[in-house]
Amino acid sequence: MTTWLITGCSTGLGRALAQAVLARGDNAVITARDASTLQELTAQFPTTALAVALDVTKQSQVDAAVQQAQERFGSVDVLVNNAGYGYRAAIEEGDDADVRTLFDTNVFGPVAMIKAVLPGMRSQRSGAIVNISSIGARISPPGSGYYSATKAALEGLSGSLHKELKPLGISVTVVEPGGFRTDFAGRSLTQSAEAIADYADTAGKRRKELDTIHGTQQGDPDKAAAAIMTAVEAPETPGFLLLGEDAAKAFDAVEEAQRAEVNRWRELSVSTGYTE
Repeated sequence: MTTWLITGCSTGLGRALAQAVLARGDNAVITARDASTLQELTAQFPTTALAVALDVTKQSQVDAAVQQAQERFGSVDVLVNNAGYGYRAAIEEGDDADVRTLFDTNVFGPVAMIKAVLPGMRSQRSGAIVNISSIGARISPPGSGYYSATKAALEGLSGSLHKELKPLGISVTVVEPGGFRTDFAGRSLTQSAEAIADYADTAGKRRKELDTIHGTQQGDPDKAAAAIMTAVEAPETPGFLLLGEDAAKAFDAVEEAQRAEVNRWRELSVSTGYTE
């Protein structure tokens, strides 16, 4: 029986994925900063669900979560780094302390989780790591530079990790969702206290008080959960997975624009080598 360890299960995609793997009969270590939000799932699946309080920025809680998973189920077969949150601010507006906390949660938290589960996965020569990123890493909207940077950092790390772990039988998948009907644009979205007037027509348009997308996103979290399960269990697990038609269209648009710019400046790019 597969054992999943999923971070950020109180709501949204993490909750949907936890529900899906448990409903199928797998074991799941489901985590949230407030474990009481998971009582419904543990009551529904008392033998296969283990709820653990976990703040991924606290190393002691990371270590304890993995230890409890191993003690209860014997191993962690799939780690899903889902916990995280959004932050909106023009780059100049960003508060240094807020930005560091954002990186601690969205980048260094997943790193801590990965390092905690890898000894066990390496020992059994199998496992899967799923890092939930965002199409924001690719499209870099104005006002989301810091959030996009955290996801881009996670993706860069995942690319190297994929190459390091593939020979050991461990897969690494980056998931880039588009818009899904979760709390991401609501409870899970923060922003800078300061708003500079000069950015009103760029970053300012994406301030929370002006955001109208919450509750109208195209994506269904339950279908996203099913897609992640399918990818993890595929004979050739993908290293990269887009979720949502909006994400696929945005990916294509960015790729085409970047290719056009590379080609436009190719002569200058290749002119920088030494000549004898």
